[in-house]
Amino acid sequence: MDLQIGQIVLSKMGRDKNRFFIIFDITDDGYVYLIDGKLRKIKKPKKKKIKHIAPTKFVSEEIKEKILKKKLTDAEVAKVIEEFENRKE
Repeated sequence: MDLQIGQIVLSKMGRDKNRFFIIFDITDDGYVYLIDGKLRKIKKPKKKKIKHIAPTKFVSEEIKEKILKKKLTDAEVAKVIEEFENRKE
């Protein structure tokens, strides 16, 4: 599975099942850190096993750049996810 920072993923397990998140960070030990700008904010991302997410093909280059530059806000994250959900339906 090829995952990238800034990629939108769907949670498959846990109490956040069927929610969309953006990958904030990827670790070497099979985990990712996820944010959604609402429940999981930048200051406290959700640590989740890679096998418990379903990646989409959508990667927000704007979000990716802002994560790497550390200039991202929760409102921007929530907006990108909301636009993705609305476009998908």
